[in-house]
Amino acid sequence: MKHPREVLLGAQAAHNRLPVCDHYSGVLVRMQKSLQLQAEMMQEFGVCVFDATLDCEDGAPVGGEAEQAALVSELTLGANPGARVAVRVHPVDHPAFEPDVATTVGRAGHRLCHIMVPKVESVDDVISAVRAIDAAGAPHLPVHVLIESPAAVHRAFEIAAHPRVESLSFGLMDFVSAHGGAIPSAGMGSQGQFTHPLVVRAKLEIASACHAHGKVPSHGVVTEFSDLSAIENAARRASHELGFTRMWSIHPAQIRPILAAMSPDVAEVAKACEIILAGKEQDWAPISHQGQLHDRASYRFFWQVLERAHATGQTLPSDLAHFFQP
Repeated sequence: MKHPREVLLGAQAAHNRLPVCDHYSGVLVRMQKSLQLQAEMMQEFGVCVFDATLDCEDGAPVGGEAEQAALVSELTLGANPGARVAVRVHPVDHPAFEPDVATTVGRAGHRLCHIMVPKVESVDDVISAVRAIDAAGAPHLPVHVLIESPAAVHRAFEIAAHPRVESLSFGLMDFVSAHGGAIPSAGMGSQGQFTHPLVVRAKLEIASACHAHGKVPSHGVVTEFSDLSAIENAARRASHELGFTRMWSIHPAQIRPILAAMSPDVAEVAKACEIILAGKEQDWAPISHQGQLHDRASYRFFWQVLERAHATGQTLPSDLAHFFQP
């Protein structure tokens, strides 16, 4: 019997389900802490619940780009087995871009889960990044793209369509500053970024582009990192209102609130288990469940609920859990 993912998701089944949190750090002690915390939470949840992205862009002091890339490579090589470690390199038009890729991908490409490329303006930037990654010896590596300008938002569908692109992220602060003061500073805050029309429109375009091409939309940062209610509320709104299935963390304290907000609740998971098991018993023919008709369209929805539950470390019944084994 085919895996439910193949039956229900079709072409989208080829795209991996990413952890719902992408945690960024660039200073040595914080990168070390990120990798240690990832290992501890893998032990706790039984699955990797966040990516640890090591930063060669904002993490590198001016003039120290080569040393930062070498440090990131060594940390990646020393990460625990099963770790999900990514690298953010410099933009493709920065002098450090190709050296970043040559060092990190050339030395540690076999241990990386993806490369994050910032300030992508068009699919041509993606093509340039892919060319450099392939030249460094890692044609298997997916590319994640950071959308940070109005022009890039305009081209989001074309960028998302590239076969090596796995996820699009929204760069809130650069997006707001790219408007030359037309968007007030409140548009960068935990509240204003969900109310200003230009910001909300950009987020919706990115999420829609991703879902159109089976990619993962990743919501950007909340800078009020000490306000845990703000991060959880932002993550919930990003997920429930705007269609994002992943979110950035810039402080370890933000990881658990993001997991909590982007996890399906217990009742929803229980319902999904019942419907998927009943559908499987009928070889995915239509069924009636508690007076409601369910067919492949709703099976697809509830299977995705189970994928989110697994990705956030929730325990599933044994007759479904085996579908999520490596």
